[in-house]
Amino acid sequence: MNRYFAARPRDGAPLRLFCFHHAGAGAMAFAGWAGRIGPQVSVVPVRLPGRESRLGEARITDVASLFDEFDEHLGPLLEQGPYAFYGHSLGALVAYRFAEHRIGSGRQAPVGVVVGACMPPDLPNPLIGAGHLDDEALLALLSSFGGVPEELLARPKWLREMLATTRADLSLGRALREGARNPLPCPIWAFAGKSDRVATPGAVAQWERWTTSSFRFRTLAGGHFFVRDDELPRVLGELLAEEQLFAAVD
Repeated sequence: MNRYFAARPRDGAPLRLFCFHHAGAGAMAFAGWAGRIGPQVSVVPVRLPGRESRLGEARITDVASLFDEFDEHLGPLLEQGPYAFYGHSLGALVAYRFAEHRIGSGRQAPVGVVVGACMPPDLPNPLIGAGHLDDEALLALLSSFGGVPEELLARPKWLREMLATTRADLSLGRALREGARNPLPCPIWAFAGKSDRVATPGAVAQWERWTTSSFRFRTLAGGHFFVRDDELPRVLGELLAEEQLFAAVD
């Protein structure tokens, strides 16, 4: 398995969906999506360094390094047919900024960007500024939002690693947010958890101002980490099949 992706693109699907995980997580945040999203979409979870099969690699905290890595290892796959991005929380900022980078550099653009559990870059974000907290305070904050899996609490070494990764990811998120400038010319779809206290539905809906194309907004059951539930990939697959965004580039 390629260490950059949890799965390679599947042959025969008309659309590839590249997925970017939330802070402190990895590509396995999208485990099970391929079986729920439907046959028309190939799910390709992207793994940032410093976790899972890339645990020994230095974590990325600056935007230029992130784009350099994506251009080298992800870029060739993005020139092979229509694709879209899904990003959850931190991953939403990654998806938006990388789409902006692709469009600004004259490369093949995504047919759509889907964001989940994230307010747009111009709104205050209670998690992005938490990277300076010590382990105890950061753990308490993440736990209050349901962001710490129970199995980690019983494994102190893994927990410390997750907190260090989260702290680096939040630094990256701050850099991504600070550099955001332009609405995208492609559609943006936004998803919010009905009980999310980090990225409230009202805040997530304001992504509408960050596209000059079409916008769709939908709330789902759950809190900030509804990416772990079955509903999101099922609903997203149905919407992608219904809209057939990929048909526009055939």
